[in-house]
Amino acid sequence: MDIIQLVVVGALGALAAMMANKGIAVFNDGLRPVMPEYLEGVIGKKELAATSFAVSFGLVIGFGIPVSLGASVILVHSILLMTDIIGTWTPEGKKGTIIAGIIGALWGIGITIGLQVVVDLFALMPVNFLDALGAVGTPIVVGFAVFPALAIAYQHGFKKGALTLGLSTLALVLVKKFGTITLESGTTFTLSAEGMALLVGMILMVFFAVRVKGEGTDNQNLVSIFVERVTRIKKNALLLSLTGGLVAAATSLVIIAGDPISLNLMSEGKFGEAALAAFARGIGFIPLVFSTAIVTGVYSPSGTTFVFVIGILLQGHPVFAFIAGAIVMFIEIMLLNGAAKGLDRFPGVREMGEHIRTSMNRVLEIALLIGGALASEQIAPGIGYFWLIGVYLLNQTAKKPLVNMAVGPVAAIALGIIVNILYVLGLWAPIVVG
Repeated sequence: MDIIQLVVVGALGALAAMMANKGIAVFNDGLRPVMPEYLEGVIGKKELAATSFAVSFGLVIGFGIPVSLGASVILVHSILLMTDIIGTWTPEGKKGTIIAGIIGALWGIGITIGLQVVVDLFALMPVNFLDALGAVGTPIVVGFAVFPALAIAYQHGFKKGALTLGLSTLALVLVKKFGTITLESGTTFTLSAEGMALLVGMILMVFFAVRVKGEGTDNQNLVSIFVERVTRIKKNALLLSLTGGLVAAATSLVIIAGDPISLNLMSEGKFGEAALAAFARGIGFIPLVFSTAIVTGVYSPSGTTFVFVIGILLQGHPVFAFIAGAIVMFIEIMLLNGAAKGLDRFPGVREMGEHIRTSMNRVLEIALLIGGALASEQIAPGIGYFWLIGVYLLNQTAKKPLVNMAVGPVAAIALGIIVNILYVLGLWAPIVVG
């Protein structure tokens, strides 16, 4: 592991944990609305810490880490959800902030090194199933291109969603057949069929959204009512910009990714497609992050997630990524008021954000479930599908079920461990996995 990578991820962990401790920024969207209650004395430190642990820890263990194990890139949830917990659990005051920074840095470095250690341990197992885990991400790349059609169907109805799916499918087929272009110099390059299908869907998604008429007042009212909280965020703009720069730098070094889709694309070296996927995700997060920021006075350490796009586009250039990421984060914060008013003028675009997030989550749930099934079947041919279906359905009956997105990766990892135990006991025939 390069020392620069460890310094960057350690600094990110430290700064994110310190900001969570001071109530400046938290990564978990579900925790952000709780922060003002703590800052205003409505709830105490114990209640905040308990809430933070409840909403974040399961996602770290059940989603962030398992998804990261299937690739060479860490899902940022593994770091920033944990720094939320660290920041809220450490004491108040300067001493607590310093402690949060130290633990946050150790966690960032530890998870980066630790995941590699886990990968190395898998390689020592009699049945190495790590290669098979790569199949978890296989359906994500092509499946992601479906989300605009689903978002349109949620917002504008089945017919427009079906039309979008049809045109996206047509684009996918045509680019797969005719997408290889040969230049006069003899150089050839191939367009991404999935990327073009996604682009067609996104263009239609925006087209339908801007056609929605109506005048809203919600966000304008929010700006006037919560002007103090917006001012609070702007006072911390420099600190938040540093965090945005670190996120972009870490992404540029291919240490972290903002979502499973761009993570899998980055691990395959498809940085152009990964940037497009991250950009689409950023569009969906503008209304959520901006609205919660205006209401709570608490921002996200990764902003509206466009810093990930910067990092991907400047892959291999961490210094430039840091500078550009910091600038993008600063601009985001300065545009809080104006963006809220802009969203108010286009109610369809404002509503589109919610549908984008919902459709992305649904696509990821299905894609990761199918990927988990493919990986499980590679690990244990003839048993994998049975295992995955059983785990998924039983999880629905649990008192504290895993989030649906985590079931596929967790089931595949669990099956790999079971197969190794059976092999050691002489109950499993030696097979070549992957």
